[in-house]
Amino acid sequence: MSATDDLLERNRDYVASRKNPKSLEARPKLPVAVLTCLDARINIGRVMGLREGDLHVLRNAGGMVTDDVIRSLAVSQVIHGTDEIMLIKHTDCALIRYGEDELRAMLTAATGIEPTISWGTFHDLDENTRSDMRKIRESPLLVNKENVRGFVLDVGSCLLREVI
Repeated sequence: MSATDDLLERNRDYVASRKNPKSLEARPKLPVAVLTCLDARINIGRVMGLREGDLHVLRNAGGMVTDDVIRSLAVSQVIHGTDEIMLIKHTDCALIRYGEDELRAMLTAATGIEPTISWGTFHDLDENTRSDMRKIRESPLLVNKENVRGFVLDVGSCLLREVI
């Protein structure tokens, strides 16, 4: 059985155990959108004690504020009424451990194609968090920029530390 087949079986078990699935809406119960990294150690639901439908969660490598993240945050705000944004970076991130050239070389070796995209590697977790908060606050596409806060999740303890 493949990992995907295992996940499909878990999905069937989940669907069978669900109560009142039609009660959820796309608009989150809490007016919050969270951006975090795709790292598998980050379970936002457990870390923050969430239930289905509580908030919007966006994920990408490094929890980076990209054009697509701005697009998703704009939809979250304008259509679904969110007015707070939490950026959650984390300790031991691969984008700190590897540099741009190293990641480019790894992908070139794996695919035979030299990528031209930026990986968004960084050296200072707090400064990267502050920089991404600035990108959100400076975006003309976002209507709610006053309540943008940044955090670092310690992947060992799961404690969130606010970046000022």
